[in-house]
Amino acid sequence: MIEPSELVGREAPGPGNRSDEVTEFAATFTAVTDRVCGVVKGKASQVRLALVCLLARGHLLLEDVPGVGKTSLAKAIAQSMGLTWTRVQFTPDLLPADITGTTVMGPDGQAFAFRRGPIFTNFLLADEINRASPKTQSALLEAMQEQQVTAGEHTYPLPSPFLVIATQNPVGHDGTFALPVSELDRFLVRSHLGYPDRSSALEMMQSASGASGAIDPVVGPEKVLHMIRTAADVFVAPALQEYMVDLVDATRSHHAVLLGLSPRALVGLQSASRAMAASQGRTYVVPDDVKALLGPVGNHRLVLQPEAAYQGTTAADVIDDVLTRTSPPVPSRRRVADG
Repeated sequence: MIEPSELVGREAPGPGNRSDEVTEFAATFTAVTDRVCGVVKGKASQVRLALVCLLARGHLLLEDVPGVGKTSLAKAIAQSMGLTWTRVQFTPDLLPADITGTTVMGPDGQAFAFRRGPIFTNFLLADEINRASPKTQSALLEAMQEQQVTAGEHTYPLPSPFLVIATQNPVGHDGTFALPVSELDRFLVRSHLGYPDRSSALEMMQSASGASGAIDPVVGPEKVLHMIRTAADVFVAPALQEYMVDLVDATRSHHAVLLGLSPRALVGLQSASRAMAASQGRTYVVPDDVKALLGPVGNHRLVLQPEAAYQGTTAADVIDDVLTRTSPPVPSRRRVADG
């Protein structure tokens, strides 16, 4: 077992690494997790992964069969964080302007004004995103990467934080359009909920008669932004940064891979590792954080060689192989004295 102190030495200087802030982050993170788990039964690990993604300022793609609680999870997270949220049901006839907004004639009948669409919110729940046409899906690209919307000659900033939680079903492909690689790359994490276990299913049945209305928020907008800043200041040792680069490079040179992980994925892996470390009350990242997140961050980004896919190789297989073949940094046995 690697001792974190042996790997990272003393904490890097800076107010973001203060233990009290990270301790408060972890306590709030647990409180939000518990609140969401009161709605989505038996999925604590998936809830924690979703919160890590969002507090790393990433976008989340929930992919699973119908009826397992994807939309419920997204709504519960948005409500528990006390942020504004909007749900858009994606359909084949949805237009880009239905999401971003459109320019309309003003009340005076002479000047035009921009009427903002539902994307101007903290949380955008894009339900069944793969049912919209590629043209409509592309309306999200600028917003997800640059947190702004361009309409005509003007650019409008989106609220901060701005987070997209999208859902899609991997079955029933009639009337769907696969997300292009460029759009998949903008999602920091892809997650699956899966069916509940027996005890969780029984608990769901026993509570099904109750009304499932809005849940009380645990935090507010300012607190969420503070948590995002705290996570961004978590220390990452140079040796761990080299380890992340080695992992990403290994996906690009893997014999079964046509398109490996992008630089955006590398930056996202570090951000998510920082948020995971903070969620566990640590002011520094350890190799286990990186290992746990490489799959959720990388699986949906890998494009396999046709031959490998035909032979049954999956992106998860490639990630497992890369983790096996790439050695994590070896901790020094010499402890760095506190300065």
